[in-house]
Amino acid sequence: MQYVAYYRVSTQMQGKSGLGLEAQRAAVLQFTHGQEIIAEFTEVESGKRDDRPELEKALNLAKQNNAVLVIAKLDRLSRDVHFISGLLKRNVPIKACDMSHADNFQFHIMAAVAEKEREMISHRTKEAIAANRARGSEWGTNAARVQEAGAFADSIQRHLQTLIDSGIDSPAAIARALNEASIRTPRGAEWGPGQVVRLLRRIGR
Repeated sequence: MQYVAYYRVSTQMQGKSGLGLEAQRAAVLQFTHGQEIIAEFTEVESGKRDDRPELEKALNLAKQNNAVLVIAKLDRLSRDVHFISGLLKRNVPIKACDMSHADNFQFHIMAAVAEKEREMISHRTKEAIAANRARGSEWGTNAARVQEAGAFADSIQRHLQTLIDSGIDSPAAIARALNEASIRTPRGAEWGPGQVVRLLRRIGR
């Protein structure tokens, strides 16, 4: 069995620092058990973007050599189910180290489930914020903001627990994971470690 490895980090800063890259490479090496990796491709790009020249090179090389495209985690490809669906039509076998027995069809299902979960988090958050704003208008803006934060914490608690259970447990790592999943703060901004610390306090972590 031959493999083509594909790694992705989300920002120029992460790409330059190697943050996350070594962990992906270690996972791939452990998964392949010494079998030949004929090439490695690294993309420094957000998972939201569909134009991925390094992924394109990796897919083409894998197809030419009847090799398997190997990734550390499914989200290194994308979190967008339509993007994943397009990749699977290329008829290149894909393996994710964290789901070693999953096939291409299962990847499509998992991507669809993950996308639906993000939509549900967003919907629950908007509903909770709207309800608390309506109540908060009666007794002041500050109280309403506290209620908004609490409602948001409740809506995202299950997703946070999933991250923590998977080993993503530092404030900085959780912030990166939430940003990559396009889950924003109640005010629509990206997460920082300090905001995550406050969020974890609200849910008793």
